[in-house]
Amino acid sequence: MRRTALLTAAVTVAAALTAAPAHADGPYGQGGLEHCTVTAGGPLVCHVDVAPGTYDVAVTLGGDTEGSTSVTGETRRALLAETATAAGESVRRSFTVDVRTPEGEPTGPAGSPGLDLTFGGAAPRVTGLRVTPAPAAPRLFLIGDSTVCDQPGEPYTGWGQQLPALLDRGIAVANHADSGESTVSYLENPALFATVQPLIRPGDPVLVQLAHNDKQTDAATYRANLTTLVEGIRDRGGRPVLVTPIVRRWFNADGTLNNGVALLVNGLGVDHPAEIRALAAQLDTPLIDLTALTKARVEQLGPEASKALYLTTEKRDNTHTSVRGATEYATLVLGELRAQGIVPERLIR
Repeated sequence: MRRTALLTAAVTVAAALTAAPAHADGPYGQGGLEHCTVTAGGPLVCHVDVAPGTYDVAVTLGGDTEGSTSVTGETRRALLAETATAAGESVRRSFTVDVRTPEGEPTGPAGSPGLDLTFGGAAPRVTGLRVTPAPAAPRLFLIGDSTVCDQPGEPYTGWGQQLPALLDRGIAVANHADSGESTVSYLENPALFATVQPLIRPGDPVLVQLAHNDKQTDAATYRANLTTLVEGIRDRGGRPVLVTPIVRRWFNADGTLNNGVALLVNGLGVDHPAEIRALAAQLDTPLIDLTALTKARVEQLGPEASKALYLTTEKRDNTHTSVRGATEYATLVLGELRAQGIVPERLIR
């Protein structure tokens, strides 16, 4: 049974605790983490009873033997990339996490209350955990579809799911992307923009990538919907950023993606990336041209090697990304966040 600890000002669990004996050669390093459990042959899973909000998390990694530890949280969010530690070495890493209900997709299952953290990797070594409220920390909001969202089940992975691991302590990713959503449904469903908008605080960046499901949305409606989202974000003092959609892996015979399927031209002939680019210029909104960036990467890899970015082999799916693809695409987004000064350098890992 999972044991929990109530958080008041902070929850601290370290090697010095006497709640459990120290095991110098144990699978997770020295000491006991009193609100964590280990399943047989599985990772270390920790649960902290906290209310929805923003929290700084500090972890101490290392042990008597070599280790390699990664951290995920909530609904499969990557929070810390795999980190190597030498025998006898101890390192401290920290990040900021958004805790909410539902913990994953806005229209998905609620998940478990509080904060769930999973320590995985090739050889997890964990000796300390500290969770501290960080109510003033800014949030990077994501509005999007299934290619962005916190996907609940493997092998599906949204690029927004991998983005937190690329950011340092001091900013949390609030991923409100939801599978199957279009610009129409994101505005109509009260669980989506109507819920997200009041959470936005002055200065918070809000990335908007909606196109994959606007299959029958005409150009005028598409532009009007994106404009409504941009204006609604600005009404809260947020900083809207328009993002063109990731490409579908759909090659021409000449090895390019120069076709409407790959480049998100819908059934009415609406060129979504072109509409977004034009609207960003019209509304004086920052633009991340993820279509161009992902097109270049997929074409660089070619028809065979690019399968690893998508679920081509596993699911015959050339739209949704694997962990590798989502991580590469999150890195492309991060590059633009850095280059355009949308996220300060000090908050990038």
